[in-house]
Amino acid sequence: MLKYCSVGSGSSGNCHYIGYKNTNILVDAGLSGKRITTGLKDIGIDADKLKGIFITHEHVDHIKGAGILSRKFDIPVFANIKTWCSMKDKLGDIKDKNMKVFENDKTYSLGDIIVRPFSIEHDASDPVGYNFYTENDEKMSIATDIGCITQNIKKHLYKSKLVVLESNYDPNMLMMGSYTYALKKRVMSNAGHLSNEDAANFCVELINEGTESILLAHLSKENNFPELAYETSKGVLASNDIVVGQDVKLDVLSRNDVSNVYEMK
Repeated sequence: MLKYCSVGSGSSGNCHYIGYKNTNILVDAGLSGKRITTGLKDIGIDADKLKGIFITHEHVDHIKGAGILSRKFDIPVFANIKTWCSMKDKLGDIKDKNMKVFENDKTYSLGDIIVRPFSIEHDASDPVGYNFYTENDEKMSIATDIGCITQNIKKHLYKSKLVVLESNYDPNMLMMGSYTYALKKRVMSNAGHLSNEDAANFCVELINEGTESILLAHLSKENNFPELAYETSKGVLASNDIVVGQDVKLDVLSRNDVSNVYEMK
């Protein structure tokens, strides 16, 4: 069964672990190398057993520790060509053999895990979300840093048993907060981030399409807090006759703490 764990998720840093059989991988490494290796040890995984690091986009909260981990443990780093061009200088020296390039919307195998990156909307060079499959077509998905829910995102996230979904900000907190007007516009744009309300409404669609577990991720430190994100989604689900804990498992990922290990059965 596929396993998922968040080493940390928030506007200041993101790192996701996925495991299946003998294959262990990361999606993003936006925390310090030390914090990532320590977090993995907390769930019984040694960093030198990682088969790859899959990057969503080049922003520092997604790549901070990628170069360090690759050099220390000889781990391949996977990204599309535009992301590589934007992040290569930020990562430091990486062995040529560990610089892996993929194309969006194509399917790849790494060990026991099947990976499919798909295009999303965000203000980066060529950002992606990811689907992960087993040979039995079990499927889980990660989609954060999404300014809007496109048809392509829906196509790739529908039928996923477990979805890690951005719930970045509360609109009222954002508008009343200290961000500049330009930054507020950027966050709210179609190339920015997903609000609690937009995430909640999409959760309804996901559940109706077969999703059993939703993990709200990438919360803003300044413009959100976990209870608000959770209650917003829970309330919208309830208004659509969907009961949390009965019809779906709903959790919020912490920016500071390693999450539970979620297993798709």
